[in-house]
Amino acid sequence: MNLVNLESVSHAYGPKPLLGDVSLGIEASDRVGVVGRNGDGKTTLISVIAGTVKPHGGRVTHTRGLRIGFLSQGDDLDPAMTVRQVVLGDRAEHEWAGDQATREILANLLGDIELEARAGELSGGERRRTALARLLIEEHDLVILDEPTNHLDIEAIAWLAGHLSARRSALLAVTHDRWFLDAVSTRTWEVVDGTVQRYEGGYAAYVLAKAERARVAQATEDRRQNLMRKEIAWLRRGPPARTSKPKFRIDAAQALIANEPPARNTVELVKFASARLGKTVYDLADVTLHAGGPGEGPLVLDRCSWQFGPGDRVGLIGVNGSGKSTVLRLLAGSVRPDSGRLVQGKTVRLAHLSQELAELDPGRRVLETVEEIRKFIQVGKREWTASQLLERLGFRGDAQWKVVGDLSGGERRRLQLLRLLMDDPNVLLLDEPTNDLDIETLNELEDLLDAWPGTLILVSHDRYFLERVTDRSVALLGDGSLSLLPGGVDEYLQRRSAGAALTARAGSASAGSPAEPREAAPAQGPSAKELRESQKELSRLERQLDKISGREATLHAAMADAASDYGRLASLDAELKDLQAQKESVELEWMDLAEKLGE
Repeated sequence: MNLVNLESVSHAYGPKPLLGDVSLGIEASDRVGVVGRNGDGKTTLISVIAGTVKPHGGRVTHTRGLRIGFLSQGDDLDPAMTVRQVVLGDRAEHEWAGDQATREILANLLGDIELEARAGELSGGERRRTALARLLIEEHDLVILDEPTNHLDIEAIAWLAGHLSARRSALLAVTHDRWFLDAVSTRTWEVVDGTVQRYEGGYAAYVLAKAERARVAQATEDRRQNLMRKEIAWLRRGPPARTSKPKFRIDAAQALIANEPPARNTVELVKFASARLGKTVYDLADVTLHAGGPGEGPLVLDRCSWQFGPGDRVGLIGVNGSGKSTVLRLLAGSVRPDSGRLVQGKTVRLAHLSQELAELDPGRRVLETVEEIRKFIQVGKREWTASQLLERLGFRGDAQWKVVGDLSGGERRRLQLLRLLMDDPNVLLLDEPTNDLDIETLNELEDLLDAWPGTLILVSHDRYFLERVTDRSVALLGDGSLSLLPGGVDEYLQRRSAGAALTARAGSASAGSPAEPREAAPAQGPSAKELRESQKELSRLERQLDKISGREATLHAAMADAASDYGRLASLDAELKDLQAQKESVELEWMDLAEKLGE
């Protein structure tokens, strides 16, 4: 029996129909992710389901006594109430403090917020987390979340995904966070052109199913199909967990990507970037940096040495407040280190997308605002006009002639990003570029960045985007250093978890519990130069393995052709065995080096 039923539901705002004759249901076991372009009706759909918006046509029915928890993009917090009152109500402290689930929610969402703080004194992000904590503490049959990952860092997003997966309630979530979609959902709804298209599985399954439908329908829109193939190719080459949920036949979708190259030609991009940048981009030597200026605020870097080279594509990871944006401002030259030296390459042409929206002339048209920077730009091997790039980032048709003063915050951010790209930089510093971007626009941005030759340093809580556009990850773990993460975000979460467990044991010992043996301090790791040389050697070995694999395929094909020529077949077989021995040797060398980098 369904918890909620929609029968022939229609709804419109002005002349634009957002929902047209939509019929669907939500069962008690459903875990649904909702995707679609901004403005196509995702929030309207979940508001109709929650009962906060009455549809213009059709009928919505709930089972008797249905308990719905709804996190909207706004909140109704009473500014005079304390965080404790908002989240815990009148529950006595011994009651909620003895509840492990409640303590876990408070620790992961409100760990840095005083429970006695007034709601009116909180920032937008703190209000958002407070509203989310209140909802999760309550019991619901159906939890509906509109962009729940906003204002959460990667660690908190991973915790939230695990928490929601463990809940017994049904789940309906609107989000642009594709990793989160795969982690929590078993079905995907796409709101498009007034309809709701339904797919089995999370985001990976949704992408594969769309490709299968497009193949069956012999879709003719070449650019969109190419984007889809590239997206699928990256998904299939990624961790197996991304594609563990599809429940339909994917053989035809696999055929789409059989000969699809990697999303980026890394070797070629590094060669182009080196030609534009030379050998030096940024060298940090014994840099000490505080977030609030010399000696002020939290310590971000402590006598840190690091190098960012031509063609590096680096994701900078850390909890909120760890200093990621401060590091980007240091590289951008807007803040100076307390001590130490920062050397910037002479040929660096920098573009820095900060979290603050740049001032734009509110009276100018969108297209004029971009064309005043440049009318054409070369991205990879293709030249794009300002109008074409605007269309790729969501400004279609008449939207290019909108007045800047009428744009939403998300549209202004897209415009700011495009203006930076049009200035033809060779170094990009991007601080949360995915804010307010829908999945289709994110795909377009990823495709643009795939062909962009230069050094990219990215700060983002969007794990999917981070893993998609960067080649390696570096973390700020609170020890004043930049820590290389060969294992990416998974390694970061493991190291954060291990650090929290160690801190808890130390606190328990100081409180009078039997002290556990102190873990030895980690040995001094390799220098930045040694790390860079090791990364180059890893890349060389990977290229060698690619060549060996290509030769293997050629030999297999030749053996198939020589099936009746025993002399030729024996010669090819001997060459293949030699090649496989060489491959095994190179793989062992690669694994040894990768293991040393991960220590």
